[in-house]
Amino acid sequence: MSQDYTSVEEMIQQDPVFGQVSFNNHEQIVFCNDKDTGLRAIIGIHNTVLGPALGGTRMWQYKNEWEALNDVLRLSRGMTYKSAITGLNLGGGKAVIIGDAKTQKTPELMRRFGEFVHSLSGKYITAEDVGMETEDMDTVREVTPYVTGISQDKGGAGNPSPITAYGVFMGMKAAAKYKYGSDILEDKTVYVQGIGNVGETLVEYLTQEGAKVVVSDINQGKLEEVRDKYGATIYGGTNLYAEKMDIYAPCALGATVNDDTVNLLNCDIVAGAANNQLADEQKHGKRLQERGILYAPDFLINAGGIINVYAELEGYDRTEIMRKTENIYTTTIEILNRAHETGVTTHQAALEIAQARIDARKQEQLA
Repeated sequence: MSQDYTSVEEMIQQDPVFGQVSFNNHEQIVFCNDKDTGLRAIIGIHNTVLGPALGGTRMWQYKNEWEALNDVLRLSRGMTYKSAITGLNLGGGKAVIIGDAKTQKTPELMRRFGEFVHSLSGKYITAEDVGMETEDMDTVREVTPYVTGISQDKGGAGNPSPITAYGVFMGMKAAAKYKYGSDILEDKTVYVQGIGNVGETLVEYLTQEGAKVVVSDINQGKLEEVRDKYGATIYGGTNLYAEKMDIYAPCALGATVNDDTVNLLNCDIVAGAANNQLADEQKHGKRLQERGILYAPDFLINAGGIINVYAELEGYDRTEIMRKTENIYTTTIEILNRAHETGVTTHQAALEIAQARIDARKQEQLA
């Protein structure tokens, strides 16, 4: 930027969108407002070099609009690299709806949101995320074809959460193989933070393999349900990050590896389903590396969901979905080896591979 600012706060006041710390040359930011339905939403389109921007819609009761904007900027950027590293011909986008999904979400609100998506003429394709269900995507589909993750009985791939969990499981096993010499997770202590749709399925995979699973979540009822169903242990302490564990699996919201926690973590591996797990990608990625904690890049190992919904666009079957998701294991090993060989963090190694694919496609388009 050519203009000088004395602080981040002043920068945001002067340039509320382009001045956001998380703004990363995004192509388009769309603010959606509808008085009748109460819709307040933001669609972030980060990059469309590889294809249309695909990414889910998250409904969350943000503290303020700045928090919502920051979230959609970080999430949409992550989707760009998630698709690129996975080899999908998709760009990166994301949407957030400001509100309480339990009390404020209505079919009318979802249809109105779908109309905003439709106005972008396919540049952004939406899907399910936090606060959303497959039925919500079916409602959006009533007003626009630019939505994936619809019900299987309507021709869609259904809920992507189980496939996301499987991809995380594959990435976790790859990280274990690299760290311990074996990808068998039996008797490994894994703390799963957040047991929504993805987290619960991950717990199922882990317990089937004989891992010692400890779970935490803000929903006590859900904790008890998962405990009774899979034999997991409910975390009863006050500082999860400092607990001795083999693997920390963040599966709720992002930025749990931050200034307050990065030096407390008492684990060998960080591998989970949450997006944007590193509050500061460079600083916290480097600190994990310095401490000998292996980080499995989130935008790689949680890519199973986008692989699942991409099947609706490309028309491949469940066998191919599972094959592509299992390949997360191989790609994770490649990235961990690359990071070791070049001395960069695992997150940086993954970014470099993803960016190289985007740059190559851009050069082809310019030629």
